[in-house]
Amino acid sequence: MYSDPKPSFSFLILLFLCLQPLIFSLSTDASPPPTVCIVGSGIGGSSVAHFLRHYFHPSPSQPRPPNIKIFERSYVVGGRMATVSIGGETFEAGASILHPKNYHALNYSNLLGLKVKPPPASEDDDSMSLGIWDGKKFDFKTLQVDSKFPLLQKIVSYVNSFRIFFRYGFSLLKMGSFVEVFVLFIAFLFLPKKSTVDSFLKYYESPERRPIFETVDEMLKWAGLYNLTTQTLQDELIGIKLSPLLIEELVTVITRINYGQSVYISGLAGAVSLAGSGGGLWSVDGGNWQMASGLINSSDVSLHLNEEIESISYLGEYYELNSTKRNSYSCEVAVVATPLDEVNIRFSPAVSIPERKLQHTHATFVRGLLNPAYFGLRTVAEIPELVGTLEDPDLPFTCISVLKQLDENDTTYKIFSREPMSDALLDSIFSARLQTNRINWGAYPHYKAPELFAPFILDGQHLYYVNAFENAASTMETSAVAAENVARLILSRYFSEASLQSSNLQSFSPDADVSHFDL
Repeated sequence: MYSDPKPSFSFLILLFLCLQPLIFSLSTDASPPPTVCIVGSGIGGSSVAHFLRHYFHPSPSQPRPPNIKIFERSYVVGGRMATVSIGGETFEAGASILHPKNYHALNYSNLLGLKVKPPPASEDDDSMSLGIWDGKKFDFKTLQVDSKFPLLQKIVSYVNSFRIFFRYGFSLLKMGSFVEVFVLFIAFLFLPKKSTVDSFLKYYESPERRPIFETVDEMLKWAGLYNLTTQTLQDELIGIKLSPLLIEELVTVITRINYGQSVYISGLAGAVSLAGSGGGLWSVDGGNWQMASGLINSSDVSLHLNEEIESISYLGEYYELNSTKRNSYSCEVAVVATPLDEVNIRFSPAVSIPERKLQHTHATFVRGLLNPAYFGLRTVAEIPELVGTLEDPDLPFTCISVLKQLDENDTTYKIFSREPMSDALLDSIFSARLQTNRINWGAYPHYKAPELFAPFILDGQHLYYVNAFENAASTMETSAVAAENVARLILSRYFSEASLQSSNLQSFSPDADVSHFDL
């Protein structure tokens, strides 16, 4: 019996249908996932990597998550978060404190199993002594007592609160309407109207209720914070009728400590600075840099340490990054997560951003003993644990604080100054120096109202700039907030995830227990 050796047409169709999933799978596997290159391993760069991983969900057009590369010009991660060792103890050398409502940082700590600790007693204790130094004398000093009895310490604290209130009056209460803050020893919180902190909390709302922002201006206007960047902190405080003495002394001391600048900084940066002087502040035990390290380790990142990127070129379909090691990398998306003000990255085509200067803070750590004669005092015990200064270009430092007292002749201090502290100057301030460490930080922008902002998208394509937000305020948390927005921007523009509504996106509730936050 004759049989036709050719397969039937219906059989060929059936065979094609059976093999179609395999063919699709092979073609999909053959197409590598896109690559995102991030320049900078600080809290901004590590947060972008973290949020890209947690917000990404597969789609038919992008079934696989992106490859992520992070480039760090230093030999360690962390950016402006770093520690220094003095006398066998570890202290924060860069970004030091976090606010109790810094929910991204709290989430990172919980997610990574990091131990949270309060600041040293000298930074967050009612018994801390404060002195306001004008270069020749203390204009104001709180009472201090060397006693281990809690009741006596509490009495002294109440007396100091009364003395501060007597000096500055009801202006202290008015400041509570401008920003939620305990001002050093003030034990009362007054919020008669919406505070700056409350406005900032809008950035933790559910993603379904929160837009994705292409510009910093949009981001600030949505939260009701933009106007604070258009005039100085001094103008804002005069507007709510704070007393000139409070602005000249206490507010100036705070802005000089936190931003190394006067009350002429822009209003939002000033409000953030005041919030940084409040109660409930915290840090990560062992160093805040561990947040960046942990986020990078948990985000499946290819990390390139000690490799500085010197050029970023857009070549139509992708970006080419060239490093000082003569290596070349191709990426579909490029993210700059370091201030462009003092790096030499060449862009092709060129990008345009507002000119900006960084405010340098020189952090000098000294193990030794202060010289009471320098302050016109007889004994070291009379010197306040925190010496703040007024705005005077002739003053050689902005503040001196006690980090840890080992014994009455051996104490570790931290000094902030706008210029380097010479050995001769230190020898006049200290009667003894056992160890001295110096660090020069390009710490934050030099704020000047009205602020101008670089865009988050530098070229209209897929080149992003996290640090554009720093002209509003510069903190670890604001960097994380900006990074979260940039990650959402990347996913919505490159990966076409317009809604970004997935189980990975959980909102932050300011009233919830932070130990139960989930990303």
